[in-house]
Amino acid sequence: MTTNDQILINQIVEGDTNSFTILVDRYKDLVFTLALRMLKNREEAEEVAQDSFIKTYKSLKTFKGDSKFSTWIYRVTYNSCLDRIKMNKKYLKNVEINEFTAHQVVAIDNALDKMKSKEQTLEIQRCIDKLPNEESFLLTLYYFDDLSLDEISKIVGITSNSIKVKLFRSRKKLATILKSHLEPEILDYYERERR
Repeated sequence: MTTNDQILINQIVEGDTNSFTILVDRYKDLVFTLALRMLKNREEAEEVAQDSFIKTYKSLKTFKGDSKFSTWIYRVTYNSCLDRIKMNKKYLKNVEINEFTAHQVVAIDNALDKMKSKEQTLEIQRCIDKLPNEESFLLTLYYFDDLSLDEISKIVGITSNSIKVKLFRSRKKLATILKSHLEPEILDYYERERR
């Protein structure tokens, strides 16, 4: 797909606007989801997604292909979200963190990995929505888009180790929320399975 993206980018740079429509169709859902995770508001997420594609279109000539196009557009989206948050002077929500052991965080990870049904996925997404903007964004990239630490690092602009620490803290917060929202027996089942 990366090669295919590069072919489309070359065609767009040469003036083929139809190729940009194909690129937008390919990434619009991902861009919108990431914007929604950061902004927690559907209308703002739609506006930022649109702005992100406009910025991308205007600066396609500068895309060197050093990273995947998806990484680049995620970064544009992330920065656009940060700009919107600053503009609106929003404040991050605080979620109380209970003390969780590493074992419990691993159990939560295992639960997230195994929960496949639509209903459970929607419940997890609702719980992720309760996290502060950046944390829900990082967890979405990591769990739902299956990006590596290095890929997330390029998007957010901090080291992989810092991403690892932020993800661990975010998972602790998510564990607190999941504990209160998901049926306790589901988590108990996964915790027993990990022992």
